[in-house]
Amino acid sequence: MRMYDIIMNKRNGGVLSDEEIAFFIDGYTNGHIPDYQASALLMAIWFNGMNEHETAVLTDCMARSGDMVDLSAIPGIKVDKHSTGGVGDKTTLVIAPIVAACGVPVAKMSGRGLGHTGGTIDKLESIPGFRVSVEREQFFQIVRDAGLSVIGQTGNIAPADKKLYALRDVTATVDSLPLIASSIMSKKLAAGSNAIVLDVKTGSGAFMKTLDDSIGLAQAMVSIGERNGRRTIALITDMDLPLGHAIGNSLEVAESVATLKGHGPADLTEVCLQLAANMLYLADKGTLDECRRLAGDALSSGAALEKLRAMVIAQGGDVSVIDDTSKFPQAPVTYEVKSPSDGYITHMETEKCGIASVALGAGRESKEDDIDMSAGVVLVKKTGDKVTRGETIARLYTAKQSALPEAERLLLDAITFSDKQPAPEKLILARVSKDSVERF
Repeated sequence: MRMYDIIMNKRNGGVLSDEEIAFFIDGYTNGHIPDYQASALLMAIWFNGMNEHETAVLTDCMARSGDMVDLSAIPGIKVDKHSTGGVGDKTTLVIAPIVAACGVPVAKMSGRGLGHTGGTIDKLESIPGFRVSVEREQFFQIVRDAGLSVIGQTGNIAPADKKLYALRDVTATVDSLPLIASSIMSKKLAAGSNAIVLDVKTGSGAFMKTLDDSIGLAQAMVSIGERNGRRTIALITDMDLPLGHAIGNSLEVAESVATLKGHGPADLTEVCLQLAANMLYLADKGTLDECRRLAGDALSSGAALEKLRAMVIAQGGDVSVIDDTSKFPQAPVTYEVKSPSDGYITHMETEKCGIASVALGAGRESKEDDIDMSAGVVLVKKTGDKVTRGETIARLYTAKQSALPEAERLLLDAITFSDKQPAPEKLILARVSKDSVERF
């Protein structure tokens, strides 16, 4: 078999065989296929696409290019959740404890943030002492004892994806639906859960800007999961405004704790309950309505908060900051952004809000950058709120006084004002399963 023939097959619009896909992934991962041939195939895929079977096989080969985690040592149905990334998206910190409190084990590997979206692992590391790197047997034991554990991805999970993504990033082939879907799902398949709930973000702060594109990505990922023996459901959730009020690591942990205590933002609470209900549904805990009630009970009873505390203790974190979030290290500089006019906030360019947080030190522009765990933005007002000129609409937290003007400019540029109140925006826009697409 020759790589030349595989490239020509796809260049001419053909369908790659299982053997051709396996040959490519194995050869490129092991360094036998050079970048220039891999780039040529990626571009041919970008132009001609892949069918559902090709995409599922590609994903399986990428998943099997490294370690395949075996979670069978943990009793019960294990359900994973993946978000395609957003601003203020701290849902894992709320959902995982809710689901664990309902008796479904959560053994989750999460990533770090890059660019304007935050990473769950960075947020957890804002808890003093919290260990995101633990040995696999200890990981399993924490899940068995506490009901949940969230750790960083190991170095050998889907190495083919790491190599291919780095190549796609410099060859203008990132925005290919089968390549996006296989990149995400290869890591989910390798992580070992029995079922997967996907939170596909759509809007100005998401990778997919339109609902139709987001549904297309969700359908591709659900198909991959189902074809590889994982029950899979996707929710399309709104990212035309940040989720919750806090953007930044310890700020988002504090907001997650507030949500688990029953007084978090309404939008964050609702999205988390819907995602948790779907995870419980895939774990055979009842109908979707019954699972929504179970999730609500776990939140209102305090059982979910206790699960978060148990995980923090088991992974070496200082649980006192969970009990009293004012104990988190505080940013030395606080600045209030004032409204320049009267009226209603009708739109927020969510990506700019995330970039403002990065400018303050809360995120990375390159993977080598350090993060200021106390830095970030708290949005006092959001889309739909009425404001008066001179009223505080956001608070900025940073150690870099010099970053304030740029962060303030980005936030004010992100906000559109009007004298008319906008209609409320939907939080959940669609639900995609193997059999249907429900638009709400």
